[in-house]
Amino acid sequence: MIDAELIQMCADPRLKVEIVQQFVAEMNAADHLTVHVSQGNRTILIPKPETVEQAIATTREWVGQATVRVGITQYPAGLGITDPSAISYDLFDNCENLRMGTELFGKVLRVMTEWYGAAAEPTFDEAIHAYQTGWFEGERIFYAEDPGDVKVATPDRATAQTGASSAHETDVAPDPSISDPPPSSQEPNSATMRIDLSGVSAHNREEPSGQ
Repeated sequence: MIDAELIQMCADPRLKVEIVQQFVAEMNAADHLTVHVSQGNRTILIPKPETVEQAIATTREWVGQATVRVGITQYPAGLGITDPSAISYDLFDNCENLRMGTELFGKVLRVMTEWYGAAAEPTFDEAIHAYQTGWFEGERIFYAEDPGDVKVATPDRATAQTGASSAHETDVAPDPSISDPPPSSQEPNSATMRIDLSGVSAHNREEPSGQ
């Protein structure tokens, strides 16, 4: 279970501690050096990094060629990166990774909340799926416009536990490559266009398609 003190020091303060704990549990990363690499629906087996230097080298090797998720929040390492040499220690620092990951997930969760309403469990689950895949409703979710002041609810399973569920520690790590993007779509972590989902949320709120 991630330490509550670390959450208070480093995580996005807009998210409750319970939400952050559940989010990190869902990412199921073994430690801060965890690197997952995938292409399409295929997970690429890589040697487990034993040092930060090895983790950085592996990430630099694959960014731009595959989807690379790193650290305790499985942050998309290619997001906003045009030069692999820009990959640095920060991605593998627990505090910095937690800050970046929770800020990004918080935005995704707010987009989901605006889309689906305030139902905690379905909205949280959709947000986890969108964060893991990088897609929502055929769009690159990481580049969606942040709806801003949207109150998000704590998922029921987080409030029913004292912290992150230990059951997740034995689960198979989620494959961040599993998604349903358009066949011709580009790597969502390296896309440059920004997409505003807010304009379509009102149209689809009553009958969200495909979800």
